[in-house]
Amino acid sequence: MADVTIIGAGVAGLWAALALCKAGAAPRVIDRSGPPGPHGCSWWAGGMLAPFCEGAVAEPAIVRHGREAARAWAEVTPVAHRGSLVVTLERDRGELARFARRTEGHEWVTGGLRDLEPDLPGPSQALFFAQEAHLDPRRALADLVAALAARGVQIETGTACPEEIAGPVIDARGMAGTPPGLRPVRGEMVVLGAPDISLSRPVRLLHPRHPLYIVPRRGGLFMLGATQIESADRRGVSARSLLELLSAAYALDPRFAEAEVVETGADLRPAFADNVPRVLAQGRVLHLNGLFRHGYLMAPALGRQAARYLTEGIKGDLVHED
Repeated sequence: MADVTIIGAGVAGLWAALALCKAGAAPRVIDRSGPPGPHGCSWWAGGMLAPFCEGAVAEPAIVRHGREAARAWAEVTPVAHRGSLVVTLERDRGELARFARRTEGHEWVTGGLRDLEPDLPGPSQALFFAQEAHLDPRRALADLVAALAARGVQIETGTACPEEIAGPVIDARGMAGTPPGLRPVRGEMVVLGAPDISLSRPVRLLHPRHPLYIVPRRGGLFMLGATQIESADRRGVSARSLLELLSAAYALDPRFAEAEVVETGADLRPAFADNVPRVLAQGRVLHLNGLFRHGYLMAPALGRQAARYLTEGIKGDLVHED
């Protein structure tokens, strides 16, 4: 019999299951759609493990816990430890200086930008965050599932709600969950096929209206993201957002105009008011939620704190009791 039932097989639920296994518990994982696939925020993520860049707008907890994310993920799936670049168009160079003042862990690159990314035209200077990393989120999900299967945990397909289950429950259903104070933030992305373009690390383009990040994937693919709209709209990518993402990519490298649009996606990111994820304890139910745009960055810490709270009674800084 399971010691803990986890509802939701997104990145948060899977990390909670793995942490419980390592703590000696026996988790059961249920998801209405079964194993991870083209549904949910985890599938559409960029896969950047970039705590220092996120520190420009995020709370200190994101930077503090995010620094451990690459090490945690490397135990499960391949992680590219190549850092990340932040650039601007020449007319927006002031944005780069402002970003530098709000962040740490970077160095200015002026004359040697081509040494880092020989194929990147345009920008004459950048901020290089050498300690950051990235991964392929879809492979990472599959590798998490495989790691759980090796421990005897299979992802069950079915619907369930905490009230119907006896014993401890972890509710990791994202927007389908019911923790108080949760709000939807719509995010949209595009995958382009551009085999003639070569980037070895994520590149963030600062822009006063249309900021962009580009994450390289295998096979000449690039993930472009992502809009951030306070909306509960679950429709596909809007024409406006697609235009903004592609225009920003074109401004960074005009060769993206000839790229193939391979895929588009949109979903709702669950977020609390401070945009910091948390483990909300309500009786025997733990809500793992509010990952916002920090899913892959914060899921290992969130899962670990949930497991320690259940197995050892240790309340970490991400745990809130109600």
